[in-house]
Amino acid sequence: MILLDFTKSELINWVESVGFPKFRGSQLYDALINGKDENSKTNLPKDILIKVSELGIMQPIKIVQIQESKKEHNVKFLYKLNDGHLIEGMLMQYKFGNTLCVSTQVGCKMNCAFCASGLNGWLRNLSSGEILGQIVAVNSWLGGTAKERKITNVVLMGMGEPLDNYDNVVKFLKCATKESFEFSCRNISLSTCGITPKIEKLADEGLPVTLCISLHAPNDSIRKTIIPIARNYSIHAVLEAAKYYYTMTNRRIIIEYTVIKGVNDSFANAKELSELLANLPCHVNVIKLNEVKERGLKAPTQDACQQFVNTLNRFGISATTRRTLGDDIDGACGQLRNKVATNAEGGEKLSVASYKEVKQPKKSIKTNKVSDKNKKYFDKNKKSNTISKRHGGVSESKSNKNPKQRLHRQGR
Repeated sequence: MILLDFTKSELINWVESVGFPKFRGSQLYDALINGKDENSKTNLPKDILIKVSELGIMQPIKIVQIQESKKEHNVKFLYKLNDGHLIEGMLMQYKFGNTLCVSTQVGCKMNCAFCASGLNGWLRNLSSGEILGQIVAVNSWLGGTAKERKITNVVLMGMGEPLDNYDNVVKFLKCATKESFEFSCRNISLSTCGITPKIEKLADEGLPVTLCISLHAPNDSIRKTIIPIARNYSIHAVLEAAKYYYTMTNRRIIIEYTVIKGVNDSFANAKELSELLANLPCHVNVIKLNEVKERGLKAPTQDACQQFVNTLNRFGISATTRRTLGDDIDGACGQLRNKVATNAEGGEKLSVASYKEVKQPKKSIKTNKVSDKNKKYFDKNKKSNTISKRHGGVSESKSNKNPKQRLHRQGR
């Protein structure tokens, strides 16, 4: 039993059911959100901590490996779950704050042609507490607390398809926005391949997070070669669901378009995409492919990506290139997990038992840059919540200098 799966009221009731006063439940919830376990100093008596840890798992996420980019202020995390499975996440540091990319499944069923998450298939869904636990773990690792959190934005763009784990993801969103860390919905982004019934269901939940559609193609024939689930849901159906989401939430849709050399990067592709999106209030994030060796797809040049953006702009579509992040630290979804789970030379499975939890950045490891040289990025977070709301959880992009396009891009 994972204690972070409980809402605060559920946890208080559970604590009372096992023989302790209700107020201890509130204290326990605060301890869990602040990353405490049975070995931590809290305002709970030791006997209660021991009893609680015997009955349930206090912290379901353990950071066991860290890779930091030498080119940007980004950190890739490998997490170990209580059952020994590995998942991953990535911390991206911007001027407006720190964005954490979280996973929602162990593996992925979607098996998109450019993604590493589906290479070893799907194993199981993450619980709401395991999703929330990633924020708890990294926020604690950074020295943050629930009241003074170091994470300003959250993107559900890690391993897994969030809407394929709908109930747990929605429970996580409610907890993250209404309890625990009290994120604004504008500071949370959810990326989906386009499971249309679930998009429409999410629109009715009263949780107006930023919806990001992984489109990656201007037509169904190309999209089916990139995203297998496109055989079940046409582009027309996906965009109709996106329009409904916009109607219900008044939140502009983000279209994610990964540019793949020789597949979807031509002038004709850009023109067709602009016609497709003409009536959708949206912004297009054009993303240079982060190459996955096992997939065999090639990334275009940065100039080719910019030309694609320029074509979209010329035809009246708000679009920018998203910075390529983490290509030197196995930044693409699933890369780090696959790298440590399988020996590349012999295919021999590695034992995850050898991985030990990493509590805090230490000066003896390469990640000391996070806590020393780049500490100013984290310290700014106390002031950055108001600033980050203006970004609505959208990744930092190159500025669009065309005034008309800039005004169009700002429309919600």
